[in-house]
Amino acid sequence: MDMKKPNVRFNEDEKLVAEIKAALKARGGYCPCRIPKTDEYKCICKEFREQIADPDFEGYCHCMLYYKSKK
Repeated sequence: MDMKKPNVRFNEDEKLVAEIKAALKARGGYCPCRIPKTDEYKCICKEFREQIADPDFEGYCHCMLYYKSKK
């Protein structure tokens, strides 16, 4: 069985990454794109963890900080 590690990287837009990281820090690690501060919205959020686990998913997380490719 191939247990290949998912290919997850930061967004290529360095300014956007810096802005999101600053907003994450200001919110104690919770997604700046979501209002409630719940465990499922703690970065890396539950939604993106599930997308990472999906071998057919390729794309950005909700706030555009991370990108997962199938390669």
